[in-house]
Formats: sequence, C-alpha cells, structure tokens
Amino acid sequence: MVTIKATWVSLFTLAVILLMILVPVAEAVTCSPMQLSPCASAITSSSQPSALCCAKLKEQKPCLCGYMRNPSLRRFVSSPNARKVSNRCKLPIPRC
Repeated sequence: MVTIKATWVSLFTLAVILLMILVPVAEAVTCSPMQLSPCASAITSSSQPSALCCAKLKEQKPCLCGYMRNPSLRRFVSSPNARKVSNRCKLPIPRC
C-alpha cells in the first residue's frame, strides 16, 4: 500500500515538473507607452522601424487599444506613419 502511494506521489511530482518545464509561462505585459520609444523616430518621420521597435510594438500589442483611446496618445498611435510602422513590422492594427 505504501509503495503504491509513493509511486503515485512520484508520478504526480514528475508530471508537475514536466508541466513547469514544457508549458511556457505567460508574462504579463506592462502597458507603458514609453516602451514604444524605440519607434519614435519611425512614427514621427518616414524612417524605417528598427528590429527593437518591431519587437516592442509586438510586445505592447495588448495595450494598443488603450493607447488609441487615450486622447494624448491617439494622434501618435493612429497616425499614417504609425500605420506604416505597423505594416513594416507585420503587426495588424487592432480593431478597438
């Protein structure tokens, strides 16, 4: 009886360890428009977005609707250049 219980505990522990290793942990995104600062020159001019800009833009994707609703940020996030940056980074503009 003790051996069967020990076996189940061992199997359960192994399963938990495998899940922790194999299942990626979702990281919470901190919505901060300052995270998009690498995109500033591409948004305010016609320069190409950098790889860092595209990475930050994709990271901040869950926050973009909130930025679009913010009157102080809307003109930057919804500008024609911002749309060009989004297209160049292969990130569709969300429908909010």
